[in-house]
Amino acid sequence: MTGLVLKLGPHERLLINGAVIENGDRRSKLSIMTPGANILRLKDAIHPEEACTPVRRLCYTAQLVLTGDAPPEGTRAQLLRNIEELSHILTDPDSRALLTRATEALLDAQYYHCLKSLRALIPREDRLLAAGRA
Repeated sequence: MTGLVLKLGPHERLLINGAVIENGDRRSKLSIMTPGANILRLKDAIHPEEACTPVRRLCYTAQLVLTGDAPPEGTRAQLLRNIEELSHILTDPDSRALLTRATEALLDAQYYHCLKSLRALIPREDRLLAAGRA
């Protein structure tokens, strides 16, 4: 079997191609067979007021494309520029690898994978910002 397999907790919500779906009372597993379906777990969603750092703003923008709230055509160029800017700041090998994965996913119009790679940068950004305040 191919496709994306989602394991959902009780009452967990997700967005699939613009429709909010809520799981029932028990844990369950869904197999998404349609390639290119736009899926976002709502517990992972970044809310507008949380998009207050460079990485979080990038994640939020990618999320808007994923949810259909921003057009992929114009937004892709903006995301690529912002990823390039971040690559001048986050120069460690792990961050570079994540930024490369995000760029490749973006170029392949795989917005979920782009978002996933960018979200992995949030803990690094948090550490850098905390160190700057100390």
